[in-house]
Amino acid sequence: MEAAPITADSFSFISLFIRADWVVKLVMVGLILASLWSWTVIIDKTVRLTKLNRQANDFEDKVSSGRPLEDIAAEAGERPTAALPRMLQGALKEWRDARQRGLISENQTAFLIQRIDRSLDNIIARESARVENGLGSLAIVATASPFVGLFGTVWGIMKAFQAIAVEKSTNLAVVAPSIAEALFATAIGLMAAIPAYIAYNKFSTDAGRYAGRLEGFADDLSTAIQRRLAERG
Repeated sequence: MEAAPITADSFSFISLFIRADWVVKLVMVGLILASLWSWTVIIDKTVRLTKLNRQANDFEDKVSSGRPLEDIAAEAGERPTAALPRMLQGALKEWRDARQRGLISENQTAFLIQRIDRSLDNIIARESARVENGLGSLAIVATASPFVGLFGTVWGIMKAFQAIAVEKSTNLAVVAPSIAEALFATAIGLMAAIPAYIAYNKFSTDAGRYAGRLEGFADDLSTAIQRRLAERG
């Protein structure tokens, strides 16, 4: 039986997928799904971080405008979704409670600052975890995809050697399609891994910067409360 004639269309993506062994097909489908998932996370993180930073910029501008912090907190509403307004409201709540109880001693002031710091730290921890959610899947895709693609390649090359043994020929018409299918699995693995790797590093850096931004805002709030306590004392 003569081998089917090889043309340029024989090496198109669709042709390579259709002719591939079922194991290689499973590898390709899994890698394509992993790539789609990673791109979903990439788009979501891009939109989310852009929105969070824009909200933070706007709120920091309000705080630095010199307006009373109570007025800015009231404008944010009772249950703000953004982290900075929640931090401001939490700090002011502790301050109001302390003022109502008439806390003026040095020890009581230190306890108040500790409560404010704990409250702010909890908000920062929850917000940082929310921002970092999904980065683990990018790390998995980035590290596992090349090896999964390599498995498909090894399997495809094994099938190519089997074809050589069955046909008793090293003719390129026998070997080339199977090798191309095998290498195609590696290519898909790299196509899934490279964007996920780049995105993971970028978003990890962006998440760290955002957490640092929250921590800086928390320090400013704590300093402002301490200043109020000092003036009151």
